[in-house]
Amino acid sequence: MELMQKEKLVLIGNGMAGIRTLEELLKLAPEHYEITVFGAEPHPNYNRIMLSPVLAGEKSVSDIILNDRDWYAEHGIILKTGDAVSRIDRIARKVISESGEESGYDRLLIATGSKPFIIPVPGHDKRGVIGFRDIADVEQMLAAAESYNKAVVIGGGLLGLEAANGLLKNGMEVTVVHLMDRLMERQLDKPAADLLQSSLERHGLKFRMEAQTTEIIGAERVEGVRFADGSETEADLVVMAVGIRPNIALAQDAGIHCDRGIVVNDTMQTFDPRIYAVGECVQHRNVCYGLVAPLFEQAKVAANHLANHGIAHYEGSITSTKLKVTGIDLFSAGEFNEGEGDETLVLQDPGAGVYKKLVLCDNRVKGAVMYGDTLDGSWYFQLLREGTDISAFRGTILFGQHDLGDAGHGDETRLASLGAEAEICGCNGVCKG
Repeated sequence: MELMQKEKLVLIGNGMAGIRTLEELLKLAPEHYEITVFGAEPHPNYNRIMLSPVLAGEKSVSDIILNDRDWYAEHGIILKTGDAVSRIDRIARKVISESGEESGYDRLLIATGSKPFIIPVPGHDKRGVIGFRDIADVEQMLAAAESYNKAVVIGGGLLGLEAANGLLKNGMEVTVVHLMDRLMERQLDKPAADLLQSSLERHGLKFRMEAQTTEIIGAERVEGVRFADGSETEADLVVMAVGIRPNIALAQDAGIHCDRGIVVNDTMQTFDPRIYAVGECVQHRNVCYGLVAPLFEQAKVAANHLANHGIAHYEGSITSTKLKVTGIDLFSAGEFNEGEGDETLVLQDPGAGVYKKLVLCDNRVKGAVMYGDTLDGSWYFQLLREGTDISAFRGTILFGQHDLGDAGHGDETRLASLGAEAEICGCNGVCKG
C-alpha cells in the first residue's frame, strides 16, 4: 500500500502568529504537511513582547527565543532564516526568496507581520533614526547608549514608553515627544494618564506633550528634533514609536486583495482559497489587530482549516491590555470613554496610587481602566466579554471580586473563582482552563 504524499505548506514569516499556527496545526495533523518556513530575520521565532526587557538589560536574546532551531528539526520543518520571500507566483504555486530559492506549495500561509511607521518628515532617513520592532532595533539602541547621551522617543504609547524606560536604564537622558495631550490615549483616560506621567517623571523621563515633530535635524547623523512651534530638542538617537503598518506589499504584488491589511474571511483565507493569512498583516471585518491574543485566536482557526477540520470561525476579538510600565501596573479593556446613556463608577486613592474606573451600560460592564491595582482586571474583562448583569454586586464591584462574599464566590481566590475560559494572560492568550 502506497503512502499518501504529503501536501506542501509554506509559511512566509517566522514570527509569533505564524509559528503559533504551526504549533496548533501539528497538534491536529502532525503528518499532513511538508512544511517550509521563510523568515527575514536571522533568528528562530522569538517573543517580540519581551524586546523591552532585553533593552532594559533584564533578559538576553536567548531568553526570549520561543522555538529554537531544534524544535523545527524535531518536527521536520525546513527553516530558512535571513531569507525573506520576495515574490509569490500564484499560477505556478511557488514562492521565490531573496536568495533565489524557490519552494512550491499546496497551501500558503502569510504571516508577514507589520513594520513601524516612520514619520515622513525631513531627515527621517538620517543615521540614528530607528523604529522599535525587532532584535536589530534593540541592538542599535544598546549600541547608541554606549556612545551617546541624549535620546528622543517620538510616541507616548506603550511601545514608546517601554523604549524610553529601556534607554533611561542604559544611562541615556530621554525625552518622550507625544502629539496628544495624554500618554497612552488608546488605553488610558486622562486621570490615569496623568498619574502615569507623574510617576514616569519621578523616574527621570522628560515629556513634551502636544508637540508635533516637523524635522529631524543634523548633518549625516541625527543631532536634534525640531517642532511645529519652532523649538528644538537635542538628540543623538531618535526612536519612532508612532504605530505600525501591516506588511502587505508581498501580497499586493501577488494580486491578493488588500486594504489596510491582507483581507481575510472568517476562516482566515484570503481571496485565493489556497492562501491563508494571520497576524498583524491581516485585516478581518475591517479591523487590524496589534495585540498578541487576537493573533493567537486567528492562528487556532487557520490551523483548524489547514488540518481540514473546517469547523472553526474567527469572529473578531474583544481586547484588553494588561501591562507594567516601569513597575506600574495598568489595565484597560473595552470602551472606557463614556457615551450617552452610560454610567461611570470611579474609585481613587491618590495616597496609594490607585485609580479604577468602570463604564457601565444597562448594568453591564462596557469598559474598564485601572492604575496601580489591576488584580481584578481579568474578572472585569470576563464580565465584559460575557455581558454579565452586575446588578447583584453593583455597589461593591469597584472593591473587587474578593469583596463579593456569599453573593459571589465565597472565600475562593480570584483565580479559583474564574471560569475555565477566563483570560489570565492577554499577551499569550492564556486562559485558566
